[in-house]
Amino acid sequence: MAETTTLEITGMTCQGCVTALTRALSRLPGVEGVTVDLAANTARATGTAPAEVLIAAAERAGYGAKRAA
Repeated sequence: MAETTTLEITGMTCQGCVTALTRALSRLPGVEGVTVDLAANTARATGTAPAEVLIAAAERAGYGAKRAA
């Protein structure tokens, strides 16, 4: 069953960062949709990918990430 996972993201400074992070998360198996919000410093991913996998992908893309409370 698809769930929405929200991550707090650090290190984003521009629309290019939003695009890069969206691309990195969208490519993961089990991810059905991604929304990245530069102003709120968040990323929301819908699908079956676990938060740990999303966080690792964000970090590989050069951003800090943790699951939002």
